Amino acid sequence: MRRAAWVALLAWLLSATASAGQLTLEEALASVAAPHPDLRIAQSDLAVARADRKEAASQRDFSLFLDGSLRTGRRPEGDWKPDNVGRIVARKPLFDFGRSSQAIAAADDEVAARQEALYTVESLRRIDIMARYFDVLMADRQYGADNEFMAVAYVAWDNAKDRFKVGQISQPDLLKLETEYQDIRERRNASEQRMRSARQRLAQAIYRPDTLPEELVEPELKDNARPVPGYETLLPWVMAKNPRVRALQAQLAAADARLAAIRAERNPTLDAEVIGGGYSRGAITRDEISAGLVFTIPLYQGGRVDARIARDLAQKERIAAELEKLKFDLSDTLLATLQEIEWLRGSSRAAADKQIEYRDWALERARAEYELELKTNLGTSMAETQVALIRRKQVDYRLALALARLQALSGGSLPPVEGARK
Repeated sequence: MRRAAWVALLAWLLSATASAGQLTLEEALASVAAPHPDLRIAQSDLAVARADRKEAASQRDFSLFLDGSLRTGRRPEGDWKPDNVGRIVARKPLFDFGRSSQAIAAADDEVAARQEALYTVESLRRIDIMARYFDVLMADRQYGADNEFMAVAYVAWDNAKDRFKVGQISQPDLLKLETEYQDIRERRNASEQRMRSARQRLAQAIYRPDTLPEELVEPELKDNARPVPGYETLLPWVMAKNPRVRALQAQLAAADARLAAIRAERNPTLDAEVIGGGYSRGAITRDEISAGLVFTIPLYQGGRVDARIARDLAQKERIAAELEKLKFDLSDTLLATLQEIEWLRGSSRAAADKQIEYRDWALERARAEYELELKTNLGTSMAETQVALIRRKQVDYRLALALARLQALSGGSLPPVEGARK
């Protein structure tokens, strides 16, 4: 009993160690929040936009500065005397007639645009991690099938060498079998290299470049059966919810606000000002403390305002063109994605399932013939069965990625489907 308990404990520890080294799709997707360079770039752009917003709001802030001059002056009686001035000035903008408010509105829209851009990067990161995860699983399965094919080819070539020695086959037949083995061996070695490359890309995608994942858990992919709305229902939803569309729309609003702020520079300003001063030479027009309103009316500013307006109008036109082009591209991408989902769920999945059914039957037949010593193609049948399973898994993975892309196009959520179970 004691020995059995120790054996059970050892088995549990080994299984726990193995599971600890496994990577699930959920764990990989959790790394979307990791400080990947793509994410940090988007976060930096958002931080810059927020800093610009603070700068725009600071135009209304109270300011305090020291104003002074060192000079001398000649009085009517002919003497030169110092006329130094030192002042502390406190100033608070009261009204700028649209300058600061429009600048703040533009900054707010830029922040909104950067937030949508950040969400886009997170969505792309999620899809990239899924794709890299599936690449590893496919590479492992392909290696297993190629390895099985190589073993079968090697056995055939090795047996042929014995038959060649006793004159049962010719030299060209032996060379043909060796050539087939070497070709399959080369394909198998290439599959082995793809396993390593796929793991490196996954490690970089989940921001663990120094730790290559060894064993991956096969995901269940329950969302592959979720109902999907039609194109006519999804198109207006995508145009309203897509984060890239929303980002460009926010940039358009920011461009309008910037133009209004630039035009407002032709408007007057009104500031409140308090001055405390000290003077080396007194005069009846000088006050030690004074307070008042400063009213400034721009009369002529050259071509500066017009040039800035022309520049921002050109930028606005570019953004509007980008938005229109994006909507064209989104409509095409949405249709292609829905067609891919329909194809994968329809003929592609049915063909893969029928291929698996046929290969299962062929494997059972090969196993029976092997046991009766009628044929020796069991290894080939096992490898071809693995190829059929690879085809079916590829359909599942492509379907999961297509649904993830569809969700990303829709801003993270899909509209409800009539008649679908909740």
